[in-house]
Amino acid sequence: MLEIVSQQVRQLEAFRADVGLGLSQGQKRLPSRWLYDIRGCEIFEEITRLDEYYPTRTETAILRDNAREIAEFCGEAAVLLEYGAGAGIKTEFLIDALDCPRLYVPIDIAGEFLDETVVRMRQRFPDLQTLPVVADFTGDFEIPRGVPKSPRSAFFPGSTIGNLDADETGQFLRRVRVHVGLRGKAIIGVDLKKDVATLLAAYDDREGVTAAFNLNLLTRINRELGGDFSPEGFAHQARWNEVESAVEMHLVSLREQVVTVDGQRFGFEAGETIHTESSRKYDVPNFTEVLENGLWRVSAIWSDSDRRFAVFGLDAAW
Repeated sequence: MLEIVSQQVRQLEAFRADVGLGLSQGQKRLPSRWLYDIRGCEIFEEITRLDEYYPTRTETAILRDNAREIAEFCGEAAVLLEYGAGAGIKTEFLIDALDCPRLYVPIDIAGEFLDETVVRMRQRFPDLQTLPVVADFTGDFEIPRGVPKSPRSAFFPGSTIGNLDADETGQFLRRVRVHVGLRGKAIIGVDLKKDVATLLAAYDDREGVTAAFNLNLLTRINRELGGDFSPEGFAHQARWNEVESAVEMHLVSLREQVVTVDGQRFGFEAGETIHTESSRKYDVPNFTEVLENGLWRVSAIWSDSDRRFAVFGLDAAW
């Protein structure tokens, strides 16, 4: 219990520091990980079911159709480490196909939501031991000592790697490489480049679910940090950044206003934005180059017929 409380305190302090720093910059920005409180996780699950949001159903179909081959890639008695586990829906296809998996380790920053996922997974796979880890996978953390050293496979679906910038991506790939060890494997989902209209629609749906997801961050700041944001004073916006090859999510101030958070005052001009997320899109050669810098070797690629999305199977390079 003390460890759980300590984790919560550390997370709150990290949130406070990120908000204070991010809102003080010329281009205000907040790390996308803070979008995922329990309500944010719930809204994101709604997003994955939207018509416009192709990544989830495309990747799900790839995993479903290639589950046996991906499971064989992981090997017998695999220890599966899932980064940013969320609801773990797609993970079920892989676990169901694995040959006598030893342990499932879901890792997520949203502790309450992770608890719900663990309950469901234990009901779905009663013979599989599940050991949850509450951690921010974008920072350093240790895999619990009781987790077998091998054979470990890292699972990182959802194109979440696109939310990381170049430095964060390199650090993450090296961190995972350490976690899985010498003979470790990794399965990473990557959203591929495509026409901009399709990309923007996926991040700005007609029903306004993605807008609610983005605006929920302001509600979280109010609740956890004593902020006085008026969410109705901001609007969700998705835009394409050609240089970064990324869809960006912003919260746009609809008027000139001053907001107080944790005793600090932050001014906004009308039209000024808070950059809350970038979702980078790759092509196969570009992402392969990124992986090699992270000490991985591409051993397999599974994709859909339209080449919208790819799942990379990786072996540790040394």
